[in-house]
Amino acid sequence: MTSTVPAPVARTADGHALQAVLLDMDGTLVDTEGFWWEIEVDVFAALGHRLDEAWRDVVVGGPMTRSAGFLIASTGAAIGLAELSVLLNERFEARIADRVPLMPGAERLLAELARHNVPTALVSASHRRIIDQVLLTLGHRFHLTVAGDDVPRTKPHPDPYLLAARTLGAHPSRCAVIEDTATGVAAAEAAGCRVVAIPSVGHIEPAPGRTVVRSLEDVDLPFLRSLITPLN
Repeated sequence: MTSTVPAPVARTADGHALQAVLLDMDGTLVDTEGFWWEIEVDVFAALGHRLDEAWRDVVVGGPMTRSAGFLIASTGAAIGLAELSVLLNERFEARIADRVPLMPGAERLLAELARHNVPTALVSASHRRIIDQVLLTLGHRFHLTVAGDDVPRTKPHPDPYLLAARTLGAHPSRCAVIEDTATGVAAAEAAGCRVVAIPSVGHIEPAPGRTVVRSLEDVDLPFLRSLITPLN
């Protein structure tokens, strides 16, 4: 976990009920979910196995141990979990070495949050080494970043979002989370956060405490503030 916050914050600088915005990375801010699947397909093809396209919905958004473990079990490939995890991360790092494509609306939203001094955290199931590489494109504009290997249990468990809220001095119910997968949505909701879902792979239904939108271009600060009940 890395942080640039000098002290916990009680709420946003202008006193609104929204205390923090917590953002997923792959498929939410950067257009990389397809990269992971393409790499997995290539790696397993080299091992003599063809991945079923339907498995993409299963492996998206989760920790490497879950997605890699599922693919090994489903294919019977002769490779260990640790070896496969290293291989996938190395291939992904090489793929994003030059620049990572941003999702539409990401740059505008991050600039708006920074302009209004809204506490933000990048919360990802990806490993720290991957996050640090992506930050070369996104910029070090987050108060906090939480990687999958920063917590004992990552998504779909609530731990990473609870850690982010606690470190920022925010109550989870006053945090807006932006996620693209059912796994990430489950983690944020289990933490008690308000969720904006922007599905990248698979379908996500609206639900109490959850708003589904088309893209980040539909999200701005007034919209995020509208999700949180005003303070008394």
